[in-house]
Amino acid sequence: MTTVLLGLGGALVYGFADFLGGLASRRLRPVTVAAAAAAIGIVPLLVGLLLFGGRSSWQGTLWGAVGGLAGAVGVLLLYAALAIGPMSVLSPLTAVFAAVLPVLVALLRGTVLSPVAVVALVVAVVAVVLVATVRDPSGARVTARGVLAAVIAGCGFGGIVLAFNETPSDSGIAPLVVARLVQTVLLGTAAAVSATVARSGGAADPGTSAGVAGSAAPPGRWLRSAPGRRLVRVVIACGVFDALANVCIQAGLHASDDPTTLPVISVLNALYPIGTVVLAGVVLRERLTLLQGFGIALALGAAVTLALA
Repeated sequence: MTTVLLGLGGALVYGFADFLGGLASRRLRPVTVAAAAAAIGIVPLLVGLLLFGGRSSWQGTLWGAVGGLAGAVGVLLLYAALAIGPMSVLSPLTAVFAAVLPVLVALLRGTVLSPVAVVALVVAVVAVVLVATVRDPSGARVTARGVLAAVIAGCGFGGIVLAFNETPSDSGIAPLVVARLVQTVLLGTAAAVSATVARSGGAADPGTSAGVAGSAAPPGRWLRSAPGRRLVRVVIACGVFDALANVCIQAGLHASDDPTTLPVISVLNALYPIGTVVLAGVVLRERLTLLQGFGIALALGAAVTLALA
C-alpha cells in the first residue's frame, strides 16, 4: 500500500511540475525553464538532506549521476520529439516507454508478477496512453525521427527510476542531490547553447513548447499578462514539485523489499499526466476529454488493484 501511495503521489506531483513548466514555457524557452527548475530543485533537496540525513557512497553517487544524465537526455529529446510532432502521438509514446522500460528490466532480472498484478499493470499502461493523449491541431505527420526521439526520451525517464532503484536503501536523499546537480549542469549548458543559437537567428519561436515532464504545455492565457514575479513563482514551484516527486519515487522504490516494487513504481510514475490535467482544470478551467476521464478512472482502478494484489 505504501509503495502504491508513494508512486501515485510522485506521479501527481510530477504532473503539477509538468503543468507549471509548460505554463512558464509560454513565456520562456522550454530548455531555459527546465534548467532553472532543475537548479531550484537543489535547494529543497539540500534542506531535506540536512533535516533527514542520508549516507553518501560511491554506489549512490554513481547511480545518482546516471539518473541525472538520464533525466537530462529525456527532457532534451522530449522537446526534440514534440517539436517534430505530432504531439498527440509522441507524448503518449514517451510516457509508455517511461513505464515499460523498468518493467522489462525487472522481468529480465527474474521478477515474477501475479496474474492480477500483470492485468493491473497493463490496464495502467493503457491509462497512461489515454491520459497523455492531447489535442494536436498542427497536422504534423509521424516521422521515424520523431518516433525515435520520443522512444529515447521515454527510456530516459524510465532510466531515472532504474537508477534510483539501484541506490542503496540507506542513501536517503543524497543520490537525488547528485542527480539534480548533474541535470542542472547539462540542462544549463543546453540552455546556454540554445540562447546563443537564438541570438544568431537560428532558433524557432521560444513559445512553442511542452511541459517539463512530457505532456503538452497548457495554454498561457493565465500567465500571458502576468507580471514577472508571478512567472518567477511559477518556475520556483515547478522546481520544488519536481524535486518532491523524485523524493516520492526514491522513497517508494525503497519502501519495500518486494521485487515487484520496481515495475509498480515505474508504471504508476508514468501516470504523471493526471496531475497536469487536474491543474489545467483548476487553474485554466480546461475540461477533460472523454478519453482522459476514462484513462483517469482506469488508472485509479489499476492502482487500487495493485495495492490489494
